[in-house]
Amino acid sequence: MTLDDYNAFCGALKATSHVVQWGNSHVWKVGGKVFAVGGWAKDSDEDVVAVSFKCSDIVFEVLRAAPGCQPAPYLASRGMTWIQCYDRSSVTTEELQGHIEASHALVAQGLTKKLRAELGL
Repeated sequence: MTLDDYNAFCGALKATSHVVQWGNSHVWKVGGKVFAVGGWAKDSDEDVVAVSFKCSDIVFEVLRAAPGCQPAPYLASRGMTWIQCYDRSSVTTEELQGHIEASHALVAQGLTKKLRAELGL
């Protein structure tokens, strides 16, 4: 998944907004809350985007030990269940897209009922 692919996919999800912050990271939000962060993978010569996303406890436990994945820097260290996929060793593009969609849904569920209704969620 290239940066353009990542941004196009996240932008196609409902009620999203995009901002570049935190050292050139592409941050996607729903209702003002972050659901995905994309940036360049460390030590990678490829056009590969490292993507961090919120996930369930079970997905966190499975992916934290998978090759090419790790607890998301800064976020997971604060007790949040966020994973970063920094290469495609064990997660395909389709699987990554599914995780991003699930993150979007998890974050949207945490919004107030009123805000969800305003956003059409």
